[in-house]
Amino acid sequence: MIKSSLTGRIGRLAGDNGPERVLIAASFVNRVGNGLFNAASALYFTLVVGLPAVQVGAALTIAGVIGLCAGIPGGHLADRRGARTIMMSALVVQALSMAALVLVESWAVLTVVATVDQVAAAAGGAAAGALVVRVGGDRPARFRAKLRTFVNLGVVLGTLGAGLALAANTRGAYVTLILGNAASFALCAALLLLLPRYPVLAPPPAQRRWGALTDRPFLAFTALYGAMGLQYPVVSLLLPIWISEHTEAPRWTVAALFAVNSLFCVLMQTRIGSRIETPRDGGRAFRTAGLLFLVSCPMMALAAYAPVWAAAGLVLAAIFVHSLGEVWESSAGYALGFGLAPDHAQGQYQGVLGLGFSAGQALAPALLTTVVLGLGTTGWLLLALFFAALGAAGPSLARWGMRTRPQPAVAAEATG
Repeated sequence: MIKSSLTGRIGRLAGDNGPERVLIAASFVNRVGNGLFNAASALYFTLVVGLPAVQVGAALTIAGVIGLCAGIPGGHLADRRGARTIMMSALVVQALSMAALVLVESWAVLTVVATVDQVAAAAGGAAAGALVVRVGGDRPARFRAKLRTFVNLGVVLGTLGAGLALAANTRGAYVTLILGNAASFALCAALLLLLPRYPVLAPPPAQRRWGALTDRPFLAFTALYGAMGLQYPVVSLLLPIWISEHTEAPRWTVAALFAVNSLFCVLMQTRIGSRIETPRDGGRAFRTAGLLFLVSCPMMALAAYAPVWAAAGLVLAAIFVHSLGEVWESSAGYALGFGLAPDHAQGQYQGVLGLGFSAGQALAPALLTTVVLGLGTTGWLLLALFFAALGAAGPSLARWGMRTRPQPAVAAEATG
């Protein structure tokens, strides 16, 4: 009986129906591969291939900037040709480009291969957003919360596998990671064949072709979401530097904070995210996230003034609060990002949202290291106020967005 109950709970967590379970499984496999690759890619190109770190950084930056431009047209193509088809095509391209990385011996080749990979990733990401809406049905935000739970778990498992290769530190180990990531793209594409062919939704007659680019409430949300996305590099970049250079906390605290952050997000994403469905819910969740970051950032700053064990305790408590804010923020993003986008143009809208988020992530390292680290404690307090101000705009933005959406009667007339 206990075993049956546990199996049932796991089954419900993994999806309410066959298509949900297929997409969760495909995404999980892909993210395990991503975790394998991301943790060791830079070391492979610098230590094994022998490229200078500056060249590797330049190649990846060029690829990332060019890739940003592919999300919106890729999403539009998904809306008109089918999200599953475009996502599968992008995954196949990524599988091939990832496998080609083992042949890279020069900066120019790395730049070309990485650019192809990033273009496919941006287009595939927008198509994936549209596919989530079709698979998730009436509750896409709830499904996306479940999906993100397994995505986070996949990255954690992949990163653990990468640790074994890093310990071995041989060319064969690094090549295995790269080819493992390539295989994950191919397997993900194959699993998507199990999904039904969702029909393309025709736009209303008066709908603009590039409506996402003229939708002011959605563009405003995209800007807020991209800015709030600075909270991710706070954990991955800013806090580790702060711990090592400005606190007496033990160095193992850096590893502990990643473990706490990942584990907490895995455990709480579905529990919290499943309750945040509508844009109105999303606006309130965005505000809650800002308030949680308002608490966590000063706690991180105070660690610089505490003795060893108190500093470690403050950092871990801060990352707990910050992780809670991350779950609320991501759940708000799903509710608003899906809820404000029309069903027939989800891919295009997700492409716009992805562009805004990626632009924020590209600017984040320079902003956080120069402003926050440069100003020290003052910088942390300013960052906390910045996050709180962004969050405070969430409810009013949600109301604005809902006022400017087509009313049900109007939408029915347009599609009739």
